[in-house]
Amino acid sequence: MKIARFSHNDAIRYGILDDGELVVLDGDPMFTGYEPTGERIPLADAALLAPVIPRSKVVCVGRNYHDHAAEFGNVAPEEPLLFLKPKTAVVGPGDAIVRPAISERTEFEGELVAVIGRVAKNVSAADALDHVFGYTVGNDVTARDLQRKDGQWTRGKGFDTFCPLGPVIETEFEVAAARIETRVNGEVRQQAPLTDMIHSVADIIAYASAVFTLLPGDVILTGTPAGVSEIVAGDTIEVEVDGIGILRNTVRDAARLT
Repeated sequence: MKIARFSHNDAIRYGILDDGELVVLDGDPMFTGYEPTGERIPLADAALLAPVIPRSKVVCVGRNYHDHAAEFGNVAPEEPLLFLKPKTAVVGPGDAIVRPAISERTEFEGELVAVIGRVAKNVSAADALDHVFGYTVGNDVTARDLQRKDGQWTRGKGFDTFCPLGPVIETEFEVAAARIETRVNGEVRQQAPLTDMIHSVADIIAYASAVFTLLPGDVILTGTPAGVSEIVAGDTIEVEVDGIGILRNTVRDAARLT
């Protein structure tokens, strides 16, 4: 089932995508269940938004594909390499990624995203997926020069617009059956089966929940495959995951202060 968060007639609502229409729900299904209002809205008449706004945090995993770790000369980590983005970095499908004026190199990183649906603390890998509401698509946008300059990742990955999410949440998704592909202006830059992840979604959730409590609405970006590269103003970035959809965003430069 594909769950959308959308804007229509100046109101933000939730719906189930069904044959080109949105079956409008009474509230956020993560908290209120799947109660339809009886209204159906053509998808073409709605503006899709980020399908979830994290209640507390955006959790990310670095170097979670062998080839991506190798392309930067790094050894694949034995344990998930965690970092956080502020939730103010989140934007939705169709929104612009804004390259900050203080950075000279901004790059994309297409990723599968797990959306937490139940409180998770010290859960086992065997039970971890029971805490997932569904999956969406993400882009871990990175100011690569600032990441390298700082020696840690908060600034380089934390700018506003640096966490596009969307287009929907798929609640019935099989990680093992899907591939991820990232395109820049229609040209394929990344392509890999999700089974190439070093640490599985279940292992990541278990590991993260031993550090901090995961709350409903938190999201986990699970890492990116090899092929990341620079994006510039005017580019269109498409990240596609089989069975979920295409997250599409354009790129523009921030206004420079004079």
